[in-house]
Amino acid sequence: MMKFYFALWLAKLMGIAIKLVSKGRGTNLPGEKALTIDPDFVKHFKNIDYSKVVFITGTNGKSSTTNLVTHILKQNGKKIVSNLEGANLLGGIATSLAKEASLSGKLKADYYIFETDERYLPLIYAQLPAENMLITNLQKDQVQRNGDPDFIIRKLKEVVNPNMTLILNNEEPRSRFFEEVARRSIYYSVSRHNESFVKGGDYPTQACPKCHHDLRFDYYNVDSIGAFACDFCGFASKSTPDYSVTELNFKDNTFKLKDVVFHMPYDLPFMFYNYAGALAICDAICGITPAAAAGAFENFKNIGGRFEVMTYKNKTIKYMRIKQENPDTLQSALNIMASDQSKKMVALGLYVVNDFVPHYINTFYAFDCDFKPLVDSNVERYLCFSEHVAYDTANRLVYEGVSREEITIMDSDDIKEIFAEIDKAETDNIYLITWISTFEKMKKFIEGGQN
Repeated sequence: MMKFYFALWLAKLMGIAIKLVSKGRGTNLPGEKALTIDPDFVKHFKNIDYSKVVFITGTNGKSSTTNLVTHILKQNGKKIVSNLEGANLLGGIATSLAKEASLSGKLKADYYIFETDERYLPLIYAQLPAENMLITNLQKDQVQRNGDPDFIIRKLKEVVNPNMTLILNNEEPRSRFFEEVARRSIYYSVSRHNESFVKGGDYPTQACPKCHHDLRFDYYNVDSIGAFACDFCGFASKSTPDYSVTELNFKDNTFKLKDVVFHMPYDLPFMFYNYAGALAICDAICGITPAAAAGAFENFKNIGGRFEVMTYKNKTIKYMRIKQENPDTLQSALNIMASDQSKKMVALGLYVVNDFVPHYINTFYAFDCDFKPLVDSNVERYLCFSEHVAYDTANRLVYEGVSREEITIMDSDDIKEIFAEIDKAETDNIYLITWISTFEKMKKFIEGGQN
């Protein structure tokens, strides 16, 4: 155990030092160093009740759901250990445990709520065998490391077992696919609402994860997520899921779950499933009823940078952060922009993907998306910026029928040049998609009094 103690003390010291130098940084490094010293570092923590450990995994929504679950539980007086900073590999979880443990490695918490990377879940589970897991959705994402969703299904199959309770997205076929393996399956859902939509018959569907025939979607609440059925094998979303967000009222920003009225902190369609999943965990796993959870929605603030509004001169800039390797988050952003029929400018900064070597210019996901509703929604002008990818983004718009004269192409992400183009727009309604780092630079530009 001496290796464990040395690794623990080093991780604690590194965490303190990093916090002093740069608050919010270093969410992986202390844990990674500890694992170098003791490869079984996470196994050696004491007093962890695995029935109180919840993994939240999937392609989209895991950070927001983890943040909301942790917020609700803390608001109800529970002691929580979580990796809210977003480091969702084994090193990040090791960092969180080391920070909260005593010098002897003892932990004292009511629940352990961890966002977990879906590809590396088997490595995490080997050291921290959680008995509860929520699967948000499994979509095409980060192809340089994830391949396709079927590969991720195979990775999750290494983990899911009869000792687990699963919390599954009722309207996402690949999430529902795991229902037969677990000891217990709990289903969360979002009912059809004013922003639900259908797709034409020429739009490709997805294969049934059980029999591989085409699925039929009655409608979509989010792109590729909605009420579905396979007419060949009968696999389908349940008509009466355990936890369902209903009566979404966009005027009053409210919804209901189990007859309890909730305030919507964010009225974005992709957030509704995060609400439903979080409430399912809190009630079914942690014993916090919807009535007890409702108050926490009044002061919930999601992770910064997901959706923010800036004021620049007389213009309102609405920023939507997306995963730059993921068609589903881009499609959700496009749908939100398209739902605004007032005159607008759209600034698109799609980038080279450089998570690790080899870097690559990933443009395929924009071709997986339907741009037509956006193009038909009264866009005054488009700005395509970023080095290398700007022309590919512009081509995607041209293929959708946008006139070349309506597009400004900027083969850079120079902040002053971006704002110079925004200045030229007649409309004061600006929508922005870009890297979080570019957005942060834009915020500093405005806060520095450059407007």
